[in-house]
Order: sequence, then structure tokens, then C-alpha cells
Amino acid sequence: MSSASRLNEILLRELATAVNREVGLPDTLITVTYVDCSPDLKVAKVGFSVLPDHLAGTAIRKLQSSTSVLAPLLRNRIKLRRFPRLIWEFDATEKEAGKIERLIAGINTDDLED
Repeated sequence: MSSASRLNEILLRELATAVNREVGLPDTLITVTYVDCSPDLKVAKVGFSVLPDHLAGTAIRKLQSSTSVLAPLLRNRIKLRRFPRLIWEFDATEKEAGKIERLIAGINTDDLED
């Protein structure tokens, strides 16, 4: 495992814990799905999913505003010479998977009717 992928895993684990503790969004589950640091460690793209998914816009605004709280917590837990700037991205994988499952269920239902 390369050092970049190891760093991504460490950031993922620490961010997931920090988001669950520090970012309060009632009746919402925010999950950090991936972290992808640039090779120079200036930027880290952080993917997240939200349940219910119609609150994705609210969640991204909350995460962006909470970055100033999350970054110092992470800096204390992960010792890096240069800490990356966090860029939040909505990960629609779960939403797309749900659509595909509904389509497959619809096809199976149509086959049973024939």
C-alpha cells in the first residue's frame, strides 16, 4: 500500500469520526465515502453520502461551514507537515444504486406478469 493511499485511509477514518461528532444535522446520516488527496497534499477531495438524499444540498453547506472546526481537530490527530484543504463532494453512488435496483425490480415484476 502506497503512502498516499495510506494517508487517504487515515483521513477517511478520522473524518468519518469527526463528522459524526461535530456536524449536527437532525434526522440525517452523513457518511464519508472516500478521500482522495492530491500528490502534493494541497487538496483532499472528500466524498460523502447523505440519507435521506434530498438533504444533500443542506449537508454540503453544513460540511463546508464546519470545515473550520473539523480541520483543526484533524491537524491535532494527524501530524502532517502540510495539511490538505478539504473539498466536499456529494457521492451519488448510493442514489444511483437505488435507481438501478428499482429498475431491476420493475423488470422482474414485468416478467412475472407475462
